[in-house]
Amino acid sequence: MNTLFVIQFILLIAALGACYKPLGDYMGRTFATERDIAPERWLYRWLRVDPRSAQTWQSYARSVLAFSVVGLVLLYLIQRLQAFLPFAGGHKGVEPFLAFNTAASFATNTNWQNYSPEQTLGHSVQMFGLTVQNFVSGATGLAVAIALVRGFAYVKRGTIGNFWVDATRAIFRILLPLAVVSALVLLAGGVIQNLVGHTDVTTIAGGTQSIPGGPVASQEAIKLLGTNGGGFFNANSAHPFENPNAWTNIFEVFLMLVIPFSLPRTFGWMVGNHKQGYTILGVMGTLFAGSLALISWFEMRGAGAATQLAGAALEGKELAFGVLGSTLFGTTSTSTSTGAVNMMHDSMTPQGGLMAMINMMLGEISPGGVGTGLYGLLILAVITVFIAGLLVGRTPEYLGKKIGPLQMKLASLYVLVTPTLVLAGTALSFALPWARESVTGTSILNTGPHGLSEVLYAFTSAANNNGSAFAGLTGNTPWLNASLGVVMILGRFIPIVLALALAGSLSAQTRVPSTSGTLPTTSPLYAGMLMSVAILVSALTYFPALTLGPLAEGMH
Repeated sequence: MNTLFVIQFILLIAALGACYKPLGDYMGRTFATERDIAPERWLYRWLRVDPRSAQTWQSYARSVLAFSVVGLVLLYLIQRLQAFLPFAGGHKGVEPFLAFNTAASFATNTNWQNYSPEQTLGHSVQMFGLTVQNFVSGATGLAVAIALVRGFAYVKRGTIGNFWVDATRAIFRILLPLAVVSALVLLAGGVIQNLVGHTDVTTIAGGTQSIPGGPVASQEAIKLLGTNGGGFFNANSAHPFENPNAWTNIFEVFLMLVIPFSLPRTFGWMVGNHKQGYTILGVMGTLFAGSLALISWFEMRGAGAATQLAGAALEGKELAFGVLGSTLFGTTSTSTSTGAVNMMHDSMTPQGGLMAMINMMLGEISPGGVGTGLYGLLILAVITVFIAGLLVGRTPEYLGKKIGPLQMKLASLYVLVTPTLVLAGTALSFALPWARESVTGTSILNTGPHGLSEVLYAFTSAANNNGSAFAGLTGNTPWLNASLGVVMILGRFIPIVLALALAGSLSAQTRVPSTSGTLPTTSPLYAGMLMSVAILVSALTYFPALTLGPLAEGMH
């Protein structure tokens, strides 16, 4: 199995390398051209949008928020009215708190699921509700990233593009074509695609089992490409209908990584300096490789007699993928904002679970979600050049743009939002009597440090719009449905508004010529500083909470 994994991993790296330039350049041209294809022109006319008009950051942000709120409300209504829809499969309308949580989850690209999909949702909600949001929420993140890149590329404009054009092109020219091809590959690999309901079969032992069917391959493709993560089945990508074998497993990893790892090329293309893209790519790749190595080492060397006899920590893992196939998938899903799982993260070793949390706590920048990873890392790049400027006594600059007090306030607020939401949500879950009763009374499967880890993981996943979970926590309670839903919304849209405000402030600037005192932002030294800033920001913020959870559990 280890030999097979090595072959698969080499093919994965080769495939990502082969896609880096063509896909990255294609995305750059997609958002730079003024030519519209026919479906786009029809949509613009229907929306009454002038595709040649540019928006200020305030107008762009209002468009993002309005678009997302409408999507959230529609998804909520579709769930509540499920019983009246075709292909409902006999399912009733989803109860209000759970419907809100699910609507917030899919509208924010989180795809946290407090329910068993095959037992709760019919095909109509899955196709017209969840799958549609997989496309539009992924496109929204990609559009925001492009807007921030324009802030660095534009000179004295004050505008950052047009959200309606960016989102439309992201769907029609990038996500939809890739999803169609990917769905066909998954279908050929054994992922199911039909409109069948439940089929009763007789098992080998003579019992009866109800096997669910559905349009899985189409949802699986965009769930991974858009770094969404919500599964058609409760077992997610550990289910054989979603991820049948080791080769579909590595292909699904490729789908999660291909757009985020190609976006640095798009960034370099748009700012006219491919070395800048290579620097960002190097930081993303190094952080990803380090996390993968650590998680794999922890899971292969887990403590305990059972683990030593088995040769690795096998609890909660699908043997068809093996330990390394599982750790690669888990590292990918938490380093991006996908949150899909092919093993139970709650069964990981304490140190392995710690690394999965840290991947999210870094802001999912290694390489992050579709769009979100790039703009998150660019904001950390702004902070890095500011710190470097203070060290040498010069006005900090990045890509010819001065980083002043306004830019630093926006960047600082950006990195503070998610830790505040994570720690406040976790603390309130134990501090408020009625919330604590809901969590500790019925939700937490485990006590002690691991119980705290389950709640901390949940709010980390929600605030960072990841969606994976320590499944020992039952999230379908009024408190957790409501609080996690609110955290998902705030964790998605406050950072987006701050990123767009930063883009607007940069776009209005002139470009400062480089001098001998300008910090080179394509050097290994700068890349090392950027990684250090990313790690230190997370370590200093979350370390006290981690000592009470996974670190304390690992010391037992």
